[in-house]
Amino acid sequence: MIRVAAEPPSLDDTLIALADPTRREILRRLSRGEARVTDVALPFDISLNSVSKHIVMLERAGLVRRRRVGCEHILSLDPAPVERAAQWIDAQRQVWAARLEALDDVLREPGRGSKGERGSRQRLTARKARGR
Repeated sequence: MIRVAAEPPSLDDTLIALADPTRREILRRLSRGEARVTDVALPFDISLNSVSKHIVMLERAGLVRRRRVGCEHILSLDPAPVERAAQWIDAQRQVWAARLEALDDVLREPGRGSKGERGSRQRLTARKARGR
């Protein structure tokens, strides 16, 4: 995906960045404070180039900021995209909780459960008889 530099990171970018265990470990490291790229790369059993590609994904998602001090690249964590993702997930949880509660209310209506269960059992018995 090509994005104009001024465009804010999307929820998709954040979730894609968080989907990889190496990137999550980089974020864990940066949650303790800023660090040089080379220091971040040390614990990984992959090349510096591979770690750099992961860092680029994190930068694209807005989770990591990079600044230059001389020839060193210093990384820091920006938790704002994770907060936005958490808010989205919480909103989805609320929507689905309300929907499931409404469904539960409908299923608990008097007389509804026994008839519905009997009809389901009859359909299941009929399917078994047909060999499905």
